[in-house]
Amino acid sequence: MNIQRDVVLLPLQAVSGVVERRHTLPILSNVLLELKDGRLSLTATDLEIQVVSTTVADGETTEEATTVSARKLQDILRALPEGASMQLNIQDKRIQLKAGRSKFSLQTMPAADFPKIAAGSAVAVQFDVAQRDLKRLLGHVHYSMAQQDIRYYLNGLLLAVESNVLTVVATDGHRLALARAAFEQHVSSSKTEVILPRKAVLELFKLLADSDAKAAVTIRDNQVSFKLDGAELTSKVVDGKFPDYQKVIPTGYTKHFVLDRVALQGALQRAAILSNEKFRGVRWFISENGLRIVSSNTEQEEAEEELEIEYNGEPLDIGFNVSYLLDVLGNFDSKNVECWVGDANSSMLLTMPEEPDFKYVVMPMRI
Repeated sequence: MNIQRDVVLLPLQAVSGVVERRHTLPILSNVLLELKDGRLSLTATDLEIQVVSTTVADGETTEEATTVSARKLQDILRALPEGASMQLNIQDKRIQLKAGRSKFSLQTMPAADFPKIAAGSAVAVQFDVAQRDLKRLLGHVHYSMAQQDIRYYLNGLLLAVESNVLTVVATDGHRLALARAAFEQHVSSSKTEVILPRKAVLELFKLLADSDAKAAVTIRDNQVSFKLDGAELTSKVVDGKFPDYQKVIPTGYTKHFVLDRVALQGALQRAAILSNEKFRGVRWFISENGLRIVSSNTEQEEAEEELEIEYNGEPLDIGFNVSYLLDVLGNFDSKNVECWVGDANSSMLLTMPEEPDFKYVVMPMRI
């Protein structure tokens, strides 16, 4: 097979994030290469998530299939010059790669042994959404997913579809992010909810383009698939009950104030420098005179920042994990952020005036 380096490298980069470095099955470190009908498909899986990326292989009429180390093939292709022409030949449990004066011989494993994820149960709901909109929703909430939490259902993201609205929610038990988008078409009368694993969310986010091109989403009882231009991600869903996010979001708050997002982000970044490295706490002193942000550490060092606000409620002293606040501010480009507060022991609700369908709840901490 004669093919350009970039024609193989780009789809390989799209699928290689799924490949696990540590694995129980040796073939899981490989990528499946399939040449058929003038198209080259690359598939990678960890048995929970599968990504297939397909590209045109001009002039190729043969049918071939094999598996080869994803990492080694990617390293070789990256080291070759851009636009290099290559020859790929599969023979005797090896794949031969030639490019200019460079030659490589890599071990292969049979394509028949590659464990593809089969299509799951009956379809629960199907819909199309602009890739830009889906990428924006994931970007608004993904940072709130838990990492390696014993409550495994938190190590992912809730995808909920009802009527013509798509809702995504992520929480680690200390903060919660929710974003919504409406469809043009009516999708489903009943509510359909699934939990996508963390890794699937992050891989999908990388695959999505910032364009109006459609992503075709198919939700089944046990898996979800996202079909994009030239790529398809299929993921098993997390079997568990996601927390009732509606109860977590405060609804009766009347005290609030508006801050410039960049100014608040800068103040928190500076205060974080002298916060306790383990607990990352900052205190917010809220009054009619302004917002005072204070941090300190075990070495008795202290930082203080002041911001002007319009606030009419009683003075409050609330502690927060500064990382949770910086996470949300760093994933938006809106001008302002609106802070809604209850009392010193209640969570704070953050909203963005330019993003009316976004909510972020952060729990207070004792400092």
